[in-house]
Amino acid sequence: MKLTLKIWRQKNAKAAGGFVTYQMNDVSPEMAFLEMLDALNKKLVEEDKEPIAFDHDCREGICGSCGMYINGHPHGPVPAITTCHLSMRFFKDGETVWIEPWRAKPFPVIRDLIVDRTAFDKIQFAGGFISINTGGAPEANLIPVKKEDSDNAFDSAVCVGCGACVAACKNASAMLFVSAKISQFALLPQGRIEARDRVRSMVEKMDELGFGNCSNTGACEAECPKEIKISNIARLNREFYKAY
Repeated sequence: MKLTLKIWRQKNAKAAGGFVTYQMNDVSPEMAFLEMLDALNKKLVEEDKEPIAFDHDCREGICGSCGMYINGHPHGPVPAITTCHLSMRFFKDGETVWIEPWRAKPFPVIRDLIVDRTAFDKIQFAGGFISINTGGAPEANLIPVKKEDSDNAFDSAVCVGCGACVAACKNASAMLFVSAKISQFALLPQGRIEARDRVRSMVEKMDELGFGNCSNTGACEAECPKEIKISNIARLNREFYKAY
Protein backbone atom coordinates (compact mmCIF):
# COMPACT_ATOMS: atom_id res chain seq x y z
CA MET A 1 0.00 0.00 0.00
CA LYS A 2 1.32 3.43 -0.99
CA LEU A 3 0.50 6.53 1.06
CA THR A 4 1.20 10.23 0.86
CA LEU A 5 1.71 11.62 4.34
CA LYS A 6 1.24 15.31 5.10
CA ILE A 7 2.82 15.69 8.55
CA TRP A 8 3.07 18.83 10.66
CA ARG A 9 6.68 19.70 11.54
CA GLN A 10 7.45 22.31 14.19
CA LYS A 11 10.64 22.71 16.23
CA ASN A 12 8.99 24.22 19.32
CA ALA A 13 6.04 26.28 20.54
CA LYS A 14 7.51 29.56 19.30
CA ALA A 15 8.73 28.38 15.91
CA ALA A 16 6.59 28.53 12.79
CA GLY A 17 5.43 25.12 11.67
CA GLY A 18 4.13 23.64 8.47
CA PHE A 19 3.15 20.45 6.69
CA VAL A 20 5.89 18.36 5.09
CA THR A 21 5.10 15.68 2.51
CA TYR A 22 6.47 12.14 2.78
CA GLN A 23 5.90 9.16 0.52
CA MET A 24 5.53 5.74 2.05
CA ASN A 25 5.58 2.59 -0.06
CA ASP A 26 4.88 -1.00 0.96
CA VAL A 27 2.79 -0.10 4.00
CA SER A 28 1.19 -3.26 5.33
CA PRO A 29 -2.52 -3.10 6.19
CA GLU A 30 -1.63 -5.13 9.29
CA MET A 31 0.53 -2.32 10.66
CA ALA A 32 -0.65 -0.14 13.51
CA PHE A 33 -0.61 3.58 12.72
CA LEU A 34 2.27 4.21 15.11
CA GLU A 35 4.20 1.32 13.56
CA MET A 36 3.81 3.05 10.22
CA LEU A 37 5.30 6.21 11.76
CA ASP A 38 8.10 4.09 13.22
CA ALA A 39 8.85 2.78 9.73
CA LEU A 40 8.88 6.32 8.37
CA ASN A 41 11.28 7.45 11.09
CA LYS A 42 13.57 4.50 10.37
CA LYS A 43 13.61 5.60 6.74
CA LEU A 44 14.36 9.21 7.69
CA VAL A 45 17.19 8.20 10.01
CA GLU A 46 18.73 6.05 7.27
CA GLU A 47 18.56 9.10 5.00
CA ASP A 48 20.27 11.18 7.70
CA LYS A 49 17.14 13.30 8.21
CA GLU A 50 15.44 14.45 11.38
CA PRO A 51 12.83 11.89 12.53
CA ILE A 52 9.29 12.97 13.37
CA ALA A 53 8.63 13.51 17.06
CA PHE A 54 5.42 11.92 18.29
CA ASP A 55 4.26 10.86 21.73
CA HIS A 56 3.52 7.30 22.85
CA ASP A 57 3.95 5.11 25.87
CA CYS A 58 1.82 2.03 26.53
CA ARG A 59 0.49 1.48 23.00
CA GLU A 60 -2.37 -0.35 24.69
CA GLY A 61 -5.00 2.41 24.68
CA ILE A 62 -4.45 3.20 28.35
CA CYS A 63 -2.18 6.24 28.67
CA GLY A 64 -3.68 8.55 26.01
CA SER A 65 -0.33 10.10 25.15
CA CYS A 66 -0.49 8.99 21.50
CA GLY A 67 -3.13 11.57 20.59
CA MET A 68 -2.84 13.38 17.26
CA TYR A 69 -5.17 14.72 14.60
CA ILE A 70 -5.48 12.33 11.65
CA ASN A 71 -7.52 13.38 8.63
CA GLY A 72 -9.42 15.91 10.71
CA HIS A 73 -10.26 13.60 13.62
CA PRO A 74 -8.59 13.31 17.03
CA HIS A 75 -7.02 9.83 17.13
CA GLY A 76 -8.14 9.21 13.55
CA PRO A 77 -11.36 8.43 11.66
CA VAL A 78 -12.28 5.28 13.58
CA PRO A 79 -14.46 5.98 16.66
CA ALA A 80 -13.75 4.82 20.22
CA ILE A 81 -10.05 3.97 19.82
CA THR A 82 -6.78 5.74 20.56
CA THR A 83 -4.20 6.40 17.85
CA CYS A 84 -2.08 3.45 18.97
CA HIS A 85 -5.00 1.10 18.25
CA LEU A 86 -5.64 2.55 14.81
CA SER A 87 -4.84 0.02 12.08
CA MET A 88 -3.58 0.87 8.60
CA ARG A 89 -6.31 -1.36 7.14
CA PHE A 90 -8.66 1.60 7.60
CA PHE A 91 -6.73 3.55 4.94
CA LYS A 92 -6.77 3.03 1.17
CA ASP A 93 -3.94 2.51 -1.26
CA GLY A 94 -2.89 5.87 -2.70
CA GLU A 95 -4.62 7.87 0.03
CA THR A 96 -3.27 11.16 1.37
CA VAL A 97 -3.16 11.20 5.17
CA TRP A 98 -2.97 14.48 7.10
CA ILE A 99 -1.35 14.27 10.54
CA GLU A 100 -1.07 17.17 12.96
CA PRO A 101 -0.96 17.92 16.72
CA TRP A 102 -3.80 19.03 18.97
CA ARG A 103 -4.84 22.63 18.33
CA ALA A 104 -5.46 24.40 21.65
CA LYS A 105 -3.74 27.28 23.42
CA PRO A 106 -3.46 25.37 26.73
CA PHE A 107 -1.71 22.54 24.81
CA PRO A 108 1.35 24.25 23.28
CA VAL A 109 3.37 22.29 20.75
CA ILE A 110 6.59 20.86 22.16
CA ARG A 111 7.82 19.51 18.85
CA ASP A 112 6.15 18.21 15.70
CA LEU A 113 3.18 16.07 16.85
CA ILE A 114 3.87 16.33 20.59
CA VAL A 115 1.93 18.81 22.70
CA ASP A 116 2.31 19.77 26.35
CA ARG A 117 -0.74 18.35 28.16
CA THR A 118 0.42 19.18 31.68
CA ALA A 119 -2.56 21.55 31.93
CA PHE A 120 -4.66 18.45 32.61
CA ASP A 121 -2.26 17.45 35.39
CA LYS A 122 -2.65 20.89 36.98
CA ILE A 123 -6.44 20.49 36.97
CA GLN A 124 -6.07 17.09 38.62
CA PHE A 125 -3.70 18.49 41.23
CA ALA A 126 -6.24 21.22 42.00
CA GLY A 127 -8.82 18.77 43.30
CA GLY A 128 -9.05 15.48 41.44
CA PHE A 129 -8.36 13.29 44.46
CA ILE A 130 -9.62 12.27 47.92
CA SER A 131 -7.41 13.67 50.68
CA ILE A 132 -9.30 12.71 53.84
CA ASN A 133 -7.96 9.94 56.05
CA THR A 134 -10.25 6.98 55.44
CA GLY A 135 -8.25 4.46 57.48
CA GLY A 136 -7.95 0.87 56.34
CA ALA A 137 -9.95 -0.37 53.38
CA PRO A 138 -13.33 -1.62 54.64
CA GLU A 139 -15.21 -4.59 53.27
CA ALA A 140 -16.71 -3.40 49.98
CA ASN A 141 -20.22 -4.53 50.84
CA LEU A 142 -20.27 -2.40 54.01
CA ILE A 143 -20.77 0.77 51.93
CA PRO A 144 -23.98 0.42 49.91
CA VAL A 145 -23.77 2.05 46.49
CA LYS A 146 -26.41 1.83 43.80
CA LYS A 147 -25.23 -0.26 40.88
CA GLU A 148 -26.21 2.48 38.44
CA ASP A 149 -24.05 4.98 40.35
CA SER A 150 -21.08 2.64 40.59
CA ASP A 151 -21.34 1.81 36.88
CA ASN A 152 -21.49 5.50 35.94
CA ALA A 153 -18.57 6.30 38.24
CA PHE A 154 -16.49 3.58 36.61
CA ASP A 155 -17.46 4.74 33.12
CA SER A 156 -16.25 8.23 34.04
CA ALA A 157 -13.04 6.96 35.62
CA VAL A 158 -11.89 5.31 32.38
CA CYS A 159 -11.05 8.76 30.94
CA VAL A 160 -7.34 8.66 30.04
CA GLY A 161 -6.89 12.44 29.81
CA CYS A 162 -5.65 12.32 26.22
CA GLY A 163 -7.08 15.73 25.30
CA ALA A 164 -9.15 14.61 22.31
CA CYS A 165 -12.16 16.41 23.78
CA VAL A 166 -10.23 19.68 23.84
CA ALA A 167 -8.93 19.15 20.33
CA ALA A 168 -12.41 18.38 19.00
CA CYS A 169 -14.11 21.36 20.63
CA LYS A 170 -14.25 24.61 18.67
CA ASN A 171 -13.81 26.44 22.01
CA ALA A 172 -11.00 24.16 23.22
CA SER A 173 -13.13 23.28 26.23
CA ALA A 174 -11.90 20.82 28.84
CA MET A 175 -15.38 20.33 30.28
CA LEU A 176 -15.67 16.66 29.30
CA PHE A 177 -12.35 15.80 30.95
CA VAL A 178 -13.09 17.80 34.10
CA SER A 179 -16.65 16.49 34.33
CA ALA A 180 -15.41 12.90 34.08
CA LYS A 181 -12.96 13.47 36.92
CA ILE A 182 -15.67 15.18 38.99
CA SER A 183 -18.24 12.45 38.27
CA GLN A 184 -16.04 9.54 39.30
CA PHE A 185 -16.00 10.97 42.83
CA ALA A 186 -19.37 12.76 42.97
CA LEU A 187 -21.27 9.54 42.36
CA LEU A 188 -19.66 7.68 45.26
CA PRO A 189 -19.99 8.36 49.02
CA GLN A 190 -16.22 8.55 49.48
CA GLY A 191 -16.11 11.58 47.22
CA ARG A 192 -19.00 13.55 48.69
CA ILE A 193 -17.12 14.93 51.71
CA GLU A 194 -14.88 17.16 49.58
CA ALA A 195 -17.31 17.59 46.70
CA ARG A 196 -17.78 21.36 46.98
CA ASP A 197 -14.10 22.21 47.33
CA ARG A 198 -13.22 19.77 44.54
CA VAL A 199 -15.52 21.19 41.88
CA ARG A 200 -14.69 24.80 42.76
CA SER A 201 -10.94 24.19 42.63
CA MET A 202 -10.95 22.17 39.41
CA VAL A 203 -13.24 24.54 37.50
CA GLU A 204 -11.26 27.58 38.67
CA LYS A 205 -8.01 25.96 37.54
CA MET A 206 -9.55 24.99 34.19
CA ASP A 207 -10.58 28.61 33.59
CA GLU A 208 -7.23 29.93 34.78
CA LEU A 209 -5.38 27.76 32.26
CA GLY A 210 -7.34 29.22 29.35
CA PHE A 211 -9.70 26.43 28.34
CA GLY A 212 -12.92 27.62 26.71
CA ASN A 213 -16.53 27.06 27.69
CA CYS A 214 -18.58 24.07 26.54
CA SER A 215 -19.81 24.61 22.98
CA ASN A 216 -22.79 22.22 23.40
CA THR A 217 -22.08 20.66 20.01
CA GLY A 218 -21.20 17.22 21.38
CA ALA A 219 -17.98 16.94 19.37
CA CYS A 220 -16.10 15.94 22.52
CA GLU A 221 -18.29 12.91 23.14
CA ALA A 222 -18.20 11.91 19.46
CA GLU A 223 -14.39 11.93 19.35
CA CYS A 224 -13.59 10.58 22.82
CA PRO A 225 -11.70 7.27 22.51
CA LYS A 226 -13.22 6.06 25.80
CA GLU A 227 -16.76 7.22 24.93
CA ILE A 228 -17.12 9.48 27.97
CA LYS A 229 -20.69 10.77 27.96
CA ILE A 230 -21.58 14.44 27.66
CA SER A 231 -24.13 13.89 30.45
CA ASN A 232 -21.13 14.23 32.78
CA ILE A 233 -20.98 17.92 31.86
CA ALA A 234 -24.55 18.37 33.11
CA ARG A 235 -23.50 16.70 36.37
CA LEU A 236 -20.47 19.00 36.60
CA ASN A 237 -22.72 22.03 36.22
CA ARG A 238 -25.06 20.77 38.95
CA GLU A 239 -22.15 20.12 41.28
CA PHE A 240 -20.74 23.58 40.55
CA TYR A 241 -24.04 25.35 41.23
CA LYS A 242 -24.48 23.43 44.51
CA ALA A 243 -20.95 24.43 45.58
CA TYR A 244 -22.01 28.06 45.70
